[in-house]
Amino acid sequence: MANRKQNYKVSNLASSRKNSGIAETLKTIFFAGLIALTFRSLVAEPFNIPSGSMIPTLLVGDYLFVSKYSYGYTKYSFPFAAVPIRERVFSSFPQRGDVVVFRLPSDVSIDYIKRVIGIPGDRIQVVDGILHINGKQVSRRQIGEVDVLSGISKMRAVLYEEILPNGHKHVIQELRDDLSFDNTPEFKVPEGHLFMMGDNRDNSRDSRSQAVGFVPIENIIGRAEFLFFSHNNTSSLFEFWKWPFAIRYDRIGKGIY
Repeated sequence: MANRKQNYKVSNLASSRKNSGIAETLKTIFFAGLIALTFRSLVAEPFNIPSGSMIPTLLVGDYLFVSKYSYGYTKYSFPFAAVPIRERVFSSFPQRGDVVVFRLPSDVSIDYIKRVIGIPGDRIQVVDGILHINGKQVSRRQIGEVDVLSGISKMRAVLYEEILPNGHKHVIQELRDDLSFDNTPEFKVPEGHLFMMGDNRDNSRDSRSQAVGFVPIENIIGRAEFLFFSHNNTSSLFEFWKWPFAIRYDRIGKGIY
């Protein structure tokens, strides 16, 4: 009889320890998830680049961190827009030249990444492929050429260094200066909005298009800061032996300007 009681106590103690271990594991997972969610919402969030609209600054297969604190917070700073913030808090306005992630005005479930070209009050126009801000031609100088694929055809694209009125320098890519978005009407940026353009000027759906238009400041998620990973899509998920050769090691840690 004593032996049975002893076995019962040992069994009960083992069960108690097992339940305690499960509870501790669940608690650890919960707090780890809470810390990750807080970091993602308030500090930085990872994004990847699925299209070539920001070439040559960003390439397909780049992975980057976007700082959430740079411009303050809106409901879009949080997963599923769960925090009902009507206006941006701790607000700081983006500058011309910043590369930012934002929610598409026509479909806020979609994230876009573009460069800020126009701020409230600016008049933006493209004439023969050359950007004009407030009636003045923006300086650009050719710095090179590169082969690109357009459909199944190989074409030669020109790289320019563009210098915005505030002195910000960045590189853009142009195929020609007579395509659909190379001559536009003049856009006047309304209060509380931004005018966005991709660096791949002939292959970017941006504020020149009615599909995007002016971007409300409330839609801004954050500023692109640096790359933490990049691959060239030459290996599939199952071709693990090719993974090391598909990584663009020279892009890891590169700042975004």
